[in-house]
Amino acid sequence: MKRFIHSLRRQAPGPADRAVWQAASLLLAYPDEQLHQRLDAATALLAYAGAPSADLLRRTVAALRDRDPMSAAADYVETFDMRRRSTMFLTYWTGGDTRNRGMQMLAFATAYREAGVEPPAGEAPDHLPVVLEFAATVDPEAGRRLLLAHRAPIDVLHRALTDAGSPYAYTVAAVCETLPAATDQEVRNVSQLMASGPPAEAVGLQPFTATVSLGMPKVPS
Repeated sequence: MKRFIHSLRRQAPGPADRAVWQAASLLLAYPDEQLHQRLDAATALLAYAGAPSADLLRRTVAALRDRDPMSAAADYVETFDMRRRSTMFLTYWTGGDTRNRGMQMLAFATAYREAGVEPPAGEAPDHLPVVLEFAATVDPEAGRRLLLAHRAPIDVLHRALTDAGSPYAYTVAAVCETLPAATDQEVRNVSQLMASGPPAEAVGLQPFTATVSLGMPKVPS
């Protein structure tokens, strides 16, 4: 299903970045029975994505094509739901289990509404595949700002997936290729986050366990 109803049209930063973001959102979705359809859609998008992002995405596609949906689903849960370090909820690393996290998630929802769409029902607004689809298909400029503001959590995710030998690491690396190189301060922030973990302050926030099921995208024009 499509997450967002596109009530506003905006100019994209570029079709190559949009293709990468949309393909990445498909590849990072929960691998249900539509896995191979999403792989086909992601492959079609690679024609619009520039290197090296396209080459990185292609490596994830190849790895997932060799897996049956049941095996891929088990690996997905083990990778993203059972390991905190490789969570795709971007505010986990900046807000942790604190009151700040609720405010940070509200900022995502506000960005979506300001672009003329409602946050997707039943899905956390800070979930990376959601953010990527928003950036690709609704408001590329606002989506890029969200990605840049959470560059450190994305880099933490990339390092964790790389350390685990996960094929999803290539997809996150492709997203990083569409963003400016991390600054020295951002690199230090990533190292600090990986060493100390997220902020902690028990306030009754429940952990997110939703999985993502993305629809078939339109190829960027």
